[in-house]
Amino acid sequence: MGAEAVELDVRRTADGVLVVNHNPGFDDGRVIATMEYGELPSHVPTLTDALDACAGMWVNVEIKNDPEEPDFDATDSIADDTIALLVDRDEDDRWVISSFRMETVDRCRALAPTIRTAWLCVAAPAGIARTLVAKGHIALHPWVAMLTKEVVDECHAAGVQVNTWTCDDPARMNELMRWGIDGICTNVPDVALSIREAGGWA
Repeated sequence: MGAEAVELDVRRTADGVLVVNHNPGFDDGRVIATMEYGELPSHVPTLTDALDACAGMWVNVEIKNDPEEPDFDATDSIADDTIALLVDRDEDDRWVISSFRMETVDRCRALAPTIRTAWLCVAAPAGIARTLVAKGHIALHPWVAMLTKEVVDECHAAGVQVNTWTCDDPARMNELMRWGIDGICTNVPDVALSIREAGGWA
């Protein structure tokens, strides 16, 4: 489809295997954090296998570590494990690590300053660009429904990129591109690319 990047969600099994799955568990009530890797459904890949499948693209590695979910890790050791795996691959320029939990991306930044980090949010709080610069994070990842041009302008003025999630509407994509958005997380990358090509956005 021409996508330049992939966004994926990382969780950890009871026996310490990093896997890719959006939800903390499954419809039958089982939770990944309480299961060993061999007990998972066959469609759940390891992070290693998923990254291998994304060869040639950069990858937004979102670490799922929400205090309201059953696999919450207050110690942020999932950040340590994820960073160790990524550093071992020696492809730092391919990764952008993000999380809704600021402490998690702060931990990643401290462990591997050469790997780019970003903060995920629903709505951008006032002054967030200054905060991200101070912490060394390169991007803000806000929800498209709450994103304004003022936030994009504020971040760009501070040297912070803005990659928004999740936009599948062509008219909204066109607007975002006119604002100078750095990246759009979408389920229809071919549509986004056709709009970019037509508008000369780069």
